[in-house]
Amino acid sequence: MKSTNVVQQSYKISRKDREKLLKQKALVLWFTGLSGSGKSTLADRVEQELFEQGYKTYLLDGDNIRHGLNSNIDFTEEGRRENIRRIGEVAKLFVDAGIIVLTAFISPFREDRERVRTLLAEGEFVEIHVDCPLEICEQRDVKGLYARARRGEIPNFTGISSPFEAPLQPEITVHTDRNDLETCVNQILSFTYNRIKP
Repeated sequence: MKSTNVVQQSYKISRKDREKLLKQKALVLWFTGLSGSGKSTLADRVEQELFEQGYKTYLLDGDNIRHGLNSNIDFTEEGRRENIRRIGEVAKLFVDAGIIVLTAFISPFREDRERVRTLLAEGEFVEIHVDCPLEICEQRDVKGLYARARRGEIPNFTGISSPFEAPLQPEITVHTDRNDLETCVNQILSFTYNRIKP
């Protein structure tokens, strides 16, 4: 239940002040796709490139977040929605701090991703669909999760027993089954640079 005794506090240092200090514009690069599509690998490589060029970044990864902030959330549909809601709020805080934040989450439901988009100003949420066919993701199966899901050991597994709602109009679509890592990274960076320059 939401408290009615909470008042929004204002402070002297603004987001614009932080961006000026950091010499960049903040935004969210939101990587979404099936398990095994390459979200974390891509986000990691993109962050490396930005970091090496002096940009201030932070990467939020689905598995890592579930070890801490979201360790009390299950994988039911309701749990998945709350997982993304919390990440959206954290990403918003990073943007307010002037940071370029990258998020690598399956985030299977369109409504949840669009809700995060509404937390940010126009152009600050960059949806990146890491598009890879289910059969290729299953072949990769780097964590052995698809095999377990097929055996019924993991309920509500995206792509097997729970749906993945692909973005309808993402800012970027990368095809990790057709293109190599560097091609996909360059595609993302070429879109991003104009948005993060002060």
